[in-house]
Amino acid sequence: MRRKVTVIGAGMVGRTVTQELARRDYADVVIVDIVENLPQGIALDINQAGPVLGYEATVVGSNSYEATAGSDVVVITAGVPRKPGMSRDDLVTTNEKIVASVTEQAVEQSPDAVLIVVSNPLDAMCHVAKNASRLPTDRVFGQAGILDTARFRTFIAWETNSSVKDVQALVLGGHGDQMVSVVSATTVGGVPLTKLVSPSRIDEIVDRTAKGGGEVVNLLGTSAWYAPGAAAAQMVDAVMLNEKRVLPCTAYLDGEYGIDGLYMGVPVKLGADGIEEVIELELTDDEQAALQDSADAVREVVGVLTT
Repeated sequence: MRRKVTVIGAGMVGRTVTQELARRDYADVVIVDIVENLPQGIALDINQAGPVLGYEATVVGSNSYEATAGSDVVVITAGVPRKPGMSRDDLVTTNEKIVASVTEQAVEQSPDAVLIVVSNPLDAMCHVAKNASRLPTDRVFGQAGILDTARFRTFIAWETNSSVKDVQALVLGGHGDQMVSVVSATTVGGVPLTKLVSPSRIDEIVDRTAKGGGEVVNLLGTSAWYAPGAAAAQMVDAVMLNEKRVLPCTAYLDGEYGIDGLYMGVPVKLGADGIEEVIELELTDDEQAALQDSADAVREVVGVLTT
């Protein structure tokens, strides 16, 4: 019997995560949504791609949570997507209710699951999932840093005319305009970015990275889905395959980086039990100050939550 991953929400991010996981072929996938026939249709379509792409995973679409029972990982993408002119903070009130409800229903069926939150505003929704699930914080965390870092790496590769595979970087902090691109730890083929790109251009790349989600929203009229879906699938890989990858994720901090009682993007080691370790980097004074500013911004959003 195959292991199982559940994806909650059949929007563009949810269906992208589902397809990415099916193609990996190490687990069956259940996709859940409240819209009748939608998850069933998506599941049928992805199943019928199996013979072409060569995977055996079974995808099940459902409007209820019974089919999710016994899931090893639950990916939460449910919620209202971002629209042009809308900040992530504007989503708090609506998505808080949605995320709390789906989390409770999912954990009732899969009490031993690891929860990966993708819904925005990400940092605040991690708090909602933690409170609704009552699971240990090492089993409740969010996808944001991988996506933000991927955007940063993309822009750096373009700027330096290099392979994106050779760009090593990290973006920390809240998943918003206050995110912190760690320039001091950024290299291209082992060469520090600061030796390849001028300070002014680096500042422009950092700014574009921070506003990367908004740039996509302005172009598409809604939030991105390919990159977020791929990033979430990478986190599922790390847990399901016990890869012990060091990845930037939104984790609950208990004093690390001088931040207490708050979900923030930091590098962590991900394995079968979820977050095994929070990795503390040596930041420059400016980067540490920026991280604290980002934490203050996240606390403001979390303060809007009703629970």
